[in-house]
Amino acid sequence: MSGLEEDKNLAAEKNFENKIKEYLTENGAWFIKYWAGAAYTKAGIPDILACLNGIFLGIEVKAASGKPSDLQIVNIREIRKAGGIAIILYPYDYDKFIDLCESIKTNDLEYAKAFQLDFDELVSESQKEILYK
Repeated sequence: MSGLEEDKNLAAEKNFENKIKEYLTENGAWFIKYWAGAAYTKAGIPDILACLNGIFLGIEVKAASGKPSDLQIVNIREIRKAGGIAIILYPYDYDKFIDLCESIKTNDLEYAKAFQLDFDELVSESQKEILYK
């Protein structure tokens, strides 16, 4: 990927991230944008850590061509194992994200926890082995 393509990808991801944060704000969620590039921060943590209706939600934001790292997959798995909801969110899945949040807001947590797996469709086969371990 060239430098210009990478810059466009980062800008698209940032715009999408802002859309997600706006939705979370409008729906009363607490959230923080996590950045793993600073000193003393842990790598692989989802981009947005949120609490919506009392439920922990980890959101790894990706531009349309982005791919999660194995470490991001491990952290998504660990959040799910701990009872939270964690997803990899691409722009074309935004409506699915809204549906997931609506199920959280109405306390349909069984559905929300099953539905989070729908966001795993682009995870590579080797990463699915890590994710579903």
